[in-house]
Amino acid sequence: MTGLTEGATWRTSPNADERPAGAVPELVVIHNISLPPGEFGGPWIDALFTNRLPARHHPYFAAIADLQVSAHAMIRRDGELIQYVPWHRRAWHAGLSCWNGRERCNDFSVGIELEGTDDQPYEPAQYRRLIELLVALFEAYPTLVPERVVGHADISPGRKTDPGESFDWRRLRAELGKQLASAE
Repeated sequence: MTGLTEGATWRTSPNADERPAGAVPELVVIHNISLPPGEFGGPWIDALFTNRLPARHHPYFAAIADLQVSAHAMIRRDGELIQYVPWHRRAWHAGLSCWNGRERCNDFSVGIELEGTDDQPYEPAQYRRLIELLVALFEAYPTLVPERVVGHADISPGRKTDPGESFDWRRLRAELGKQLASAE
């Protein structure tokens, strides 16, 4: 198993390592990101996840250019899927986090970024691609199930708010349920 998703654009992030012995993906964490904040498109998210963000290009970048962060994948506004870290490896996406009493969520989760903000609606293409990706992940990793899809805010309350109030969890769960039922 390569841990790569067919049809995804591959961009290698150095901000990843091996999971602890015996750890497998058991949780999916949904994030959002836009760089600069509130702006979509452009090369800046890729630059952040590959440690090439130019601190001088934008005032906001100066504060984050030295961060070593990544996600397993990102879904752009138009539905394009970019993968940075193979699913079986540990991406550095969750930071200080806890789920059901377990800390260090990076050890046992996969992180999916949606290009967006807490307060702007996500695009239909993003929901479609996210659902396709989740169905494929559930098939590849039986330890991943719909009940284990959470937001970054759920595992880092008070510290993180994404994917925000604009993310339609009801829509995701309903459409994901239909896809899973039709696959049986």
